[in-house]
Amino acid sequence: MGVPAEFYDRMKKQLGNEYQAFLDCLSRPPFRGARLNPLKCDLGTLERSLPFPLRATAFSEFSFYVDAPDKFGPLPAHHAGMFYSQEPSAAAAATALDPRPGERVLDLCASPGGKATQIAGMMLGAGLVWANEAVLSRTGQLLSNLERMGVSNAVVSCCHPQKLCESLRGYFHRVLVDAPCSGESLFRRDPNAAKQWSPQAVAACAKRQLAILDSAALAVREGGVLVYSTCTFSYEENEGVVEKFLKAHPEFEAQEIPAQFGRPDLAGGFARRIYPMDGGEGHFVARFRRVGENPCGARAFADFFTGDQARAGRQLYAELFTDRCPEGLYLPEGNALTLLPQELPALNGLHILRAGVELAYLRPRRLEPAHGVFMSRPRTVCRQVLDFPPESPELAAFLHGEEIGCRKSGYTAVCVNGVPAGFGKGSLGRLKNHYPKGLRNMR
Repeated sequence: MGVPAEFYDRMKKQLGNEYQAFLDCLSRPPFRGARLNPLKCDLGTLERSLPFPLRATAFSEFSFYVDAPDKFGPLPAHHAGMFYSQEPSAAAAATALDPRPGERVLDLCASPGGKATQIAGMMLGAGLVWANEAVLSRTGQLLSNLERMGVSNAVVSCCHPQKLCESLRGYFHRVLVDAPCSGESLFRRDPNAAKQWSPQAVAACAKRQLAILDSAALAVREGGVLVYSTCTFSYEENEGVVEKFLKAHPEFEAQEIPAQFGRPDLAGGFARRIYPMDGGEGHFVARFRRVGENPCGARAFADFFTGDQARAGRQLYAELFTDRCPEGLYLPEGNALTLLPQELPALNGLHILRAGVELAYLRPRRLEPAHGVFMSRPRTVCRQVLDFPPESPELAAFLHGEEIGCRKSGYTAVCVNGVPAGFGKGSLGRLKNHYPKGLRNMR
């Protein structure tokens, strides 16, 4: 794998008589996993929609092992957002965070969206999910995954952690810091991660991780939960960062994780470690509770969109769906009218990329429905539906970007086993394809 010998020396000292078992795991194929998305379907629907079986893991009730040689991306169930392709132990961090419906939850280092979408699924659409990614080039995948998974109550920002957490001091019930790290658990999946490893990189990561945690502490309300996770085995980046954080922040206390995945941390604390021998590629998870005061000064959102275009947006929603249109509409820079989450703070100055879900695009003299709104609504509220089994030739043609037969007139949801995957517009016996070009299957 091109890893310096010093890495193996460190792991031998860390693991002792388990070192050979660790090496044996690294010689085998990595674990593959699929995480059920409860926003889009139940387990039975997912199992009927996949060409391979699922095996439960210890890391989350929604996380499963899969044995499949092919890529997941072209599968209709993946297009429909029924599942997220995720290494199994990566689900442990959100399990430790334990978000509840109705809460305000921040994922401070959110790209590519695996943990943010898991959090949203656990919250069942109620409350606010704030997904932040400080590196702009990494936000495209985050936005796409939140949309595909049907998340309608998320804010996506590209903001420096310190600025974001100072602006939203004491606002969140729970905060997750899945910190950038040396990625030692990625070595057998990603040769580049192995090539970039060095003791100096480990030290630099630990310094950056502590700085991010210092920022995150500001955003946690009194009594709230902060979870820190990495996908590395380094003591310096894991137990070492936890020790320094608790020493610098007496307003936080370490808290036992209410789950029994992996094994206890190396410092005899309440954190959990996961090695390949434990059924996952590798993760470290620590949980803290804020016991000190932290008054919230965030202002309420007030920049709602009104006027003729807002009325037209609500009218369009009523033409597409049978449930009531959400009250809050917003028109950020650009041309996408969005449906806002129910509870929002002021967004000014926080480099917001999307708040809520896109409803429609402003075209000359009309509104055109957005892909996102169909992905966020269940079949039961769609006024018009075409439903196909996953092996359907018509569905394959639709996901390839082609027109298909349709006896309906007007905008119509296209579903996989009852789960919306996109939409088109029916006219004269054909469905004009509105599936986004960048998402289509190429073959």
